Amino acid sequence: MKGHGQDNDNYGGGVRSRRAGMGEHVLLVGMMGSGKSTVGRIVADRMRRPFRDSDADVERRTGKSVPAIFAARGEPAYRAEERAVLCAALTSLVPSVIAVAGGAVIDPETRRRLRSAGVVVWLDVAPHALVARVGAGAGRPLLAVDPAGTLERLDARRRPVYRELSDVVLHVGARRPEALAEDVVRAARTQFDGPTDGRSSW
Repeated sequence: MKGHGQDNDNYGGGVRSRRAGMGEHVLLVGMMGSGKSTVGRIVADRMRRPFRDSDADVERRTGKSVPAIFAARGEPAYRAEERAVLCAALTSLVPSVIAVAGGAVIDPETRRRLRSAGVVVWLDVAPHALVARVGAGAGRPLLAVDPAGTLERLDARRRPVYRELSDVVLHVGARRPEALAEDVVRAARTQFDGPTDGRSSW
């Protein structure tokens, strides 16, 4: 259950207290277009940590763009590559900030790894706002046909998973990436420095 008692409306579900055995990574989850990569780079800079993006890691590993992988080998092949790069990132001993590909959370084993690897922060964007943020979906293979309808369907499937998985929920709204990054840093430090029982306090 998420923590209660938050005064800041940007915290959609509060903040969980630190989990026993939690790793030291900061893990950003959310739909495509939610700003994970942009916010993640700022967070990494402020926390003086490496930044990793699972889509970028897939492209480095394969030497191909995500659309090219989808076109040549299909979504299952991409998901296999995605699981491999996330496994490497999550088991790294170097505390990092990791932007997790939007659909990676559907895989149960990936969820298990995420929960043990560090603090999970969900950048929550309303479905109608996602449509405006991603536009026609250029460079996003899943949005090749009916971007708006596809986003709504994907969001409906993934939203309960993000909610259950996350330690921290941040409403994105019209907030600037710098403000979101500040909240991520504060939440992460509270998680890493806080007790392993009770509620996180702010």
